[in-house]
Amino acid sequence: MSKVLSNAQIEGFRKDGYIAPLRAISTERAAEVRGRLEAYERSTGGPLSGSLRGKPHLLFTWLNDLIREERIIDAIEDLYGENLLCWSSSFFIKEPADSAFVSWHQDSTYWGLSSPDVVTAWVALSESNKANGALEVVPGTHLKDQIPHRDTFSKNNMLTRGQEVAVEVDPNSAVMLELEPGEMSLHHVRLIHGSAPNPSRTQRRIGLAIRYMPTSVRQLEGEDGASLVRGVDTFRTFEHEPIPARDMDPEFVELHRKQHERAVKILYKGAKIPA
Repeated sequence: MSKVLSNAQIEGFRKDGYIAPLRAISTERAAEVRGRLEAYERSTGGPLSGSLRGKPHLLFTWLNDLIREERIIDAIEDLYGENLLCWSSSFFIKEPADSAFVSWHQDSTYWGLSSPDVVTAWVALSESNKANGALEVVPGTHLKDQIPHRDTFSKNNMLTRGQEVAVEVDPNSAVMLELEPGEMSLHHVRLIHGSAPNPSRTQRRIGLAIRYMPTSVRQLEGEDGASLVRGVDTFRTFEHEPIPARDMDPEFVELHRKQHERAVKILYKGAKIPA
């Protein structure tokens, strides 16, 4: 028996590759998490950037709590069973009048994982809508195999390699996943998706993408780590990440640096990076 998702939602995920919207946390909790993020940004003098946007759950206790949020994990369990890893988390933040965008792509392209049994929970910490560049998905495209991608290394593309699918995407076939703070969408690792720049003059668009998978999935391209968030891991193909006891603990800052270097090797493998 499912814990959170209805049979119709589970079937919709199988058929269309996504579910949205779902309540992940309360609006009050979303405001609290956003407040903690922005307090840290004020303390450092600018928006969170660079490697700090990747796997921030290793650096901040309140984000490690978020990746383990019971309602989120319950939804993932309904799709992939009770033994679950959080492989990564990433902030996708678009500032007002920001030219940053995410090209049409499949998440699975350069992740090096053995199976497409991976789902992203995209948790909104602000409103995410047409006015500020919300996520868009192309339903049913997860049923295709891995699609070839081309690297653009575009300056304003938020993806590591500026990768985009090497096929035409009809924008009229896309569905925009508008979310309120504290809501989330779930999308399959092979679903084609992307998002436009944020044209708003006043609204930040803040989302945390959390990637979950069953413990049976393996990393094929090198050493890697993940956080066990539910059940047991009898496979042990990922180094288990510990839980931080305080924010920006020096030991965890070093662990984060190590994990970032590993991720870069995997994500950029074979890339021809422009000089």
